[in-house]
Amino acid sequence: MLVVGLTGGIGSGKTTVANGFSALGVSVIDTDQLARELVEPGQPALDEIIAVFGKDCIARDGQLKRACIRQQIYSDAGLKSQLEAILHPKIRQRIKTLLAELRETYCIVAIPLLLETRQTDLVDRILVVDTAEKEQLTRVAARDSLSDNTIMAIMQSQADRNTRLQAADDIIVNDGDLESLAERILELHTYYMEIAYDH
Repeated sequence: MLVVGLTGGIGSGKTTVANGFSALGVSVIDTDQLARELVEPGQPALDEIIAVFGKDCIARDGQLKRACIRQQIYSDAGLKSQLEAILHPKIRQRIKTLLAELRETYCIVAIPLLLETRQTDLVDRILVVDTAEKEQLTRVAARDSLSDNTIMAIMQSQADRNTRLQAADDIIVNDGDLESLAERILELHTYYMEIAYDH
C-alpha cells in the first residue's frame, strides 16, 4: 500500500484537501483526530497532561481546554516539548496500528507537523498543501478568532514554507476556488492509483 503523508502550514487547507480525498473513497488517517481521541477523559495521556499543565486546563465536563494549552505552549517552548513528548509517541503508534489494518491501494495520513516531528519514515510520499503566508493569516484569523501575533507564533513554530516545498514529492497550491482544488485532488488521486501498483 502506498502511504501519502499530507502536510502544510496552519490555514493552508489541509482539512479541505483531506476531505476531498475522503470523498473519492480514499482512507484518511487524521492525526489531529487521533490527538483529540488520546486526550479524552479517562485516557492515560490526559492524566499526563494534567500533571504538566495543571487542572486549570480541564473544563468542568472533564474535557481538555485547548485554548488554555495552546496559549501556554506558544509562550513556553519547554511546555511545548513536554506536550509533544506525551502525545507524539502515542500518535505514531496509533498511525502504525491503523496502517497495518488497512487493505487499500493507497491511503492518506494527514500529519500537520510531519517534517517537524521527523515522521517522514512513516510515509512513501509527501504531499504539501501550499498557500501564501498572508492567506494563511487571513484564513486562521477568520476560522479561529486568534490574534495576528498568536497566528504568527504558531507559523514560526512550524517548518517554513520553503522547507516544506523542498521536502514535497507532490504539491497542491491552494490559492484558487474549490473547483480548481477538487480538480487537482482528482488528478493526484489518479496518479496515486497508478503508481501504487508499482509500489
